[in-house]
Amino acid sequence: MKVDFKKLPKSEMEILFEVPWEEFKPYVDKAYSILGKDIAVKGFRKGNVPQDILENEIGIGKILEQAADLTAKDKYPQAIHQEGIEPISVPEVSITKLAKGNSFEFKAKICIMPNIILPGYKSIASKVEKKEISIMDKDIDDALKWVQQSRAVFTPLDRESKKDDFVEIEYQSPQIESNKLFNDKFILGKAKLAPGFEENLEGMKKDEQKEFSIIFPKEHNNKMLAGKNIAFKVKMKSVQKMELPELNNEFAGKLGKFKDLESLKNSIKENLRKEKELEQKQKMRNEILEKIAQDSKCEIPENLVENEKDNLLEDLKERVDQGLKIPFKEYLVQIKKTEKEVKDSFNDAAEKRVKNFLTLREIGKKEEIKVSKQEIEEETNKTLKNYSAKHDVKKIDIERLKDYTKSAIYNGKVFERLESFIK
Repeated sequence: MKVDFKKLPKSEMEILFEVPWEEFKPYVDKAYSILGKDIAVKGFRKGNVPQDILENEIGIGKILEQAADLTAKDKYPQAIHQEGIEPISVPEVSITKLAKGNSFEFKAKICIMPNIILPGYKSIASKVEKKEISIMDKDIDDALKWVQQSRAVFTPLDRESKKDDFVEIEYQSPQIESNKLFNDKFILGKAKLAPGFEENLEGMKKDEQKEFSIIFPKEHNNKMLAGKNIAFKVKMKSVQKMELPELNNEFAGKLGKFKDLESLKNSIKENLRKEKELEQKQKMRNEILEKIAQDSKCEIPENLVENEKDNLLEDLKERVDQGLKIPFKEYLVQIKKTEKEVKDSFNDAAEKRVKNFLTLREIGKKEEIKVSKQEIEEETNKTLKNYSAKHDVKKIDIERLKDYTKSAIYNGKVFERLESFIK
């Protein structure tokens, strides 16, 4: 077999294959077997029909096409493995010559990992400063208050609601998601809803219904509502008194192995410190990578950019659904853009993400970072163990999970190496 590799612009490559008839014929014979196994011809058992008769029944063209497919699926992986090529796209295979008794010729067009020219990444990493972690008293108090509220006792009230009551409501508006019914619960006066909404709830009793309108702020994040007079229909489902437990040694003891309130505060402080350390580490890693990637030189593959644009678009759809609670089509109407225009607006961000990924990967190669099978297995099993408590493990694509796990471990090791250069 003769193979020629031709580099194309934008990190693409064309591979030309020429397979002599002698090398191609076994695939043709296999094609006869595959296509002829279910062919019934009088006088012959299925799977035992002679090739010349099968040609008349099936047609030589169909047989050669089957043989071509078998050959390409076999020869293409061999070629890229022998040359050490790392494709990042599915090959586009096209046949250039296919005839009985002749060599079989085809070409495969692929996108490959580009060459990355790294700057002095060790020097760049060494100049990034580690910031001190500080936990303020207010941070501890806020966290303690959240714990206190989570242990609150609720008592139904048979009276009109007022500020600081805990209320449960259902509401709807013909101007929001086609009059969809929503449910919510919060401390009246502290929910930070649209101005005027909570004030209209004051004085309502359980099961009471009320209709009112409020004008939304002009700077509201939902452009369909901003500055408009929106009508609501609300039902008060319950009014409750929320009693907070006293913050004392007894309260701390009920939460776990805390001998007093001070030990609980120390535990909260330590947990907050760990959270801030993780947050700080992530910021530092992003800073190091972005500074290195900024001075790296590479040709960014278009298909990776397109894939990343798709990911960013899906992230936006999820944020719109969870944050604004409106259909994405309605969001597009608000911003007066098509889905394609929104996706295309992510081009610069997608290119930056891809370049960061390629840079990190290249640093890993330079530093000879390796991930063992044992590491992948151990981390995958941890994930499956945590997942099985809530979900059906059978629905997980194990191989895909292993690929993701390998990538996560690899990236973590590269970042740890970069952090080791910090003085």
